[in-house]
Amino acid sequence: MSSPLTPPPRPIRLAILEADTPVPGAHARYSGYRGVFTHLFTRALASSPPSSQDVSQDQKQQQGQQHPLSSYLTISAHDVVNNLSDYPSLSDIDAILITGSKHSAYENDPWIVKLTEFVKKVLTEAGDGDSDGSKQGKKIKVIGVCFGHQIIGRALGQVVERNEKGWEVSVTPVGLTDVGRRLFEGREELKIQQMHRDHVVGVPDGAQLLASTDVCENQGFVIPGRVLTVQGHPEFTTDIMEEVLELRKATGLFNEELFGSGMERNKVDDGVFIAQAFYKFLLQD
Repeated sequence: MSSPLTPPPRPIRLAILEADTPVPGAHARYSGYRGVFTHLFTRALASSPPSSQDVSQDQKQQQGQQHPLSSYLTISAHDVVNNLSDYPSLSDIDAILITGSKHSAYENDPWIVKLTEFVKKVLTEAGDGDSDGSKQGKKIKVIGVCFGHQIIGRALGQVVERNEKGWEVSVTPVGLTDVGRRLFEGREELKIQQMHRDHVVGVPDGAQLLASTDVCENQGFVIPGRVLTVQGHPEFTTDIMEEVLELRKATGLFNEELFGSGMERNKVDDGVFIAQAFYKFLLQD
């Protein structure tokens, strides 16, 4: 597996399926979720040292060398909420990433149904190969974040529903399974931003659970070489989380206790480290 600092021979073509618009301040700063994830991957790949402490001398010498994000990824954005035809051709991409959303993945709005069907199509069909005729029958990889995690769960036959245990918000430790520890370099837990009260019940057939909390058992799952999901938000910065918390308190959705707890825990998280794991997943054959 290549180091996060080593660009592939050809940049991976990642389509961001935007299932919402960021909160106003973040939207003004990043111009949509493509910009939010571009910021995340730039920190993870274009300017960060290898995530593992066990690096070779050659890798240490490369730590001062920076590559532009475009050496690793070409990122396109697709507004799947407001334009039901804004989906990428499978021959033009290597992977999709489904973003978070204020909507619920169990709803049957036309755009949610179409998104679910698109994920089913991606996961059940091999691609037709690249538009230049290479990589015939390639398999498109699928990453899901929060709502995206839930949409993938729904597409794979799992129930998605409101969690009777309530909200998870702000930076939250999630305990890793054996599979999760292998994926995340032996760590016992990850600290990840959360903003949800829906959850995926159970784990799809053929998938392996990555992490759990007392509130939400399914914090992500993996199908090696095909699917990687997390219930949390590795892309959220402390500024984004603070804005979300303040807006939801102002509308009465969050009470003082939940708001205060979220603000108190809105500190250091493992978002960049998780993004590096996303990239390693995208490199897998």
